[in-house]
Amino acid sequence: MTAKYIFITGGVVSSLGKGITAASLGRLLKARGISVTIQKLDPYLNVDPGTMNPYQHGEVFVTEDGAETDLDLGHYERFIDVNMGRSNNVTTGIVYWEVITRERRGDYLGGTIQVVPHITNEIKDRIRAVSKTNKFDVIICEIGGTVGDIESLPFLEAIRQFRKEVGRDNCINLHVTLIPFLDTTHEFKTKPTQHSVMKLREIGIQPDIIICRSRDPVSLELKEKISLFCDVDKEAVVGLADVPFLYDVPLVLERQGLDDIVLKYLALPVKKGELSEWAEMVQKMKNPDKKVTIAIVGKYTALEDSYISIVEALKHGGVLHNTKVALKFINAEELESIEDLEPIFRDVNGLVIPGGFGARGIEGKIRAIRYARENNIPFLGLCLGMQCAVIEFARNVCKMKGAHSAEFDPQTKYPVIDIMEEQKKISDKGGTMRLGAYACKIKKDTLLHKLYKVDKIEERHRHRYEFNNAYTQEITGAGLVLSGINPEMNLVEVVELPTHPWFLATQYHPEFKSRPTRPHPLFAGFVKAAADRLEEQVALFKAK
Repeated sequence: MTAKYIFITGGVVSSLGKGITAASLGRLLKARGISVTIQKLDPYLNVDPGTMNPYQHGEVFVTEDGAETDLDLGHYERFIDVNMGRSNNVTTGIVYWEVITRERRGDYLGGTIQVVPHITNEIKDRIRAVSKTNKFDVIICEIGGTVGDIESLPFLEAIRQFRKEVGRDNCINLHVTLIPFLDTTHEFKTKPTQHSVMKLREIGIQPDIIICRSRDPVSLELKEKISLFCDVDKEAVVGLADVPFLYDVPLVLERQGLDDIVLKYLALPVKKGELSEWAEMVQKMKNPDKKVTIAIVGKYTALEDSYISIVEALKHGGVLHNTKVALKFINAEELESIEDLEPIFRDVNGLVIPGGFGARGIEGKIRAIRYARENNIPFLGLCLGMQCAVIEFARNVCKMKGAHSAEFDPQTKYPVIDIMEEQKKISDKGGTMRLGAYACKIKKDTLLHKLYKVDKIEERHRHRYEFNNAYTQEITGAGLVLSGINPEMNLVEVVELPTHPWFLATQYHPEFKSRPTRPHPLFAGFVKAAADRLEEQVALFKAK
């Protein structure tokens, strides 16, 4: 069967939830027996988000094949449970880089290079490339930004041409737009949506489906008005009001028949949908038996999207144990000047130290880890979090005064964390770290083995520095167990402390592989440990 395409655009304002809409639609189609993948077209000039500050762009999501991508790819994977790859994220930077490289090689035989057709042709080639290695029935393609943005125009022109090339039966346009509510007049307004669609039509694109984002559900009367003024079928004007849970969105869209509309417009075979597992997961999330508080100590805590995969993975682990996970974001830098940490962590049942870069806040993270280790608080370190755990253990248990990472203190007497040998000659920062899936051999009779229940795994990485094997004897002799090792390069992947109720840290990023209906074992185990600590604290309080 020829692949079908769904292009998703956004209007009026950004952050309307195009990514969640794309992911939710993908989930609905997969439930109907349709094989689906999702692609993100990002208009910014960066080649990828790998060198961008998380406050600029949020989390950098890493795929199995080592691509640093937009955080929306994380939503795609979590909703449709299909691994994304390098071809699933395309930026203006990638497109122009490729075209200019070809021009410099002389591939265009001296021709004038223009946005149309050269840039638009490259964009179309990138859209087609998604299904070259794996065949999919439907490819959902989300165009970043908002209609009217200058930088989005080449992408919009490309999808206009694309529809003409593949035919209307093989391609539909879905437009996500805002229906604002005016408190002064107590009414919803459709005019912004009308203008957004008008702008889209000026470019030559007529939406087939309009998703109306709003604070509260919009009335049938408003939908009919939008249908009339935007020339869209009444059934294809779909309301999407704010919901308390992210994973509610597929169920909301299913109730309005979005999947039926898409199947009809694309002439796809109709199969009965099956979302019972998803609905059960959402119900568990809404009706937990207990609540635990997890602290995330990092340097980008002012923006939750900086740690979105960790946040979602913790929620997934909570669902498995009927536990609500309340998050307490703590700025690591602020911990450096607070003498007594007990009031900060008094209500905390578990501590996560996430990945990151740069020296700012490192000492605060190390202090938090020491507090968790000495006070039996369940601890999970991720990437830099593992490196900080090793530094803390070396300083305070092995008595290596001034032990540090060579990244932060090149002159340290005890560089327990050092740069990887393969990284020493690399100067470019973009796309040059140890990225993607690598093997890890698990030591038997460890917490890690108990959680995974297998001897070998593959997890995704994003780092330049590693555990320094020169200090293995001193550190393991003091009680820290190296429970996961990369067999090819003898790199330490996981450390744990068996004398602690639950103390484990990974060089890799397990959060990238967690799914709402299939929680990652490390996050599931961590949330259970936090819940166990809560029960112990409650029992102790009652005993007093």
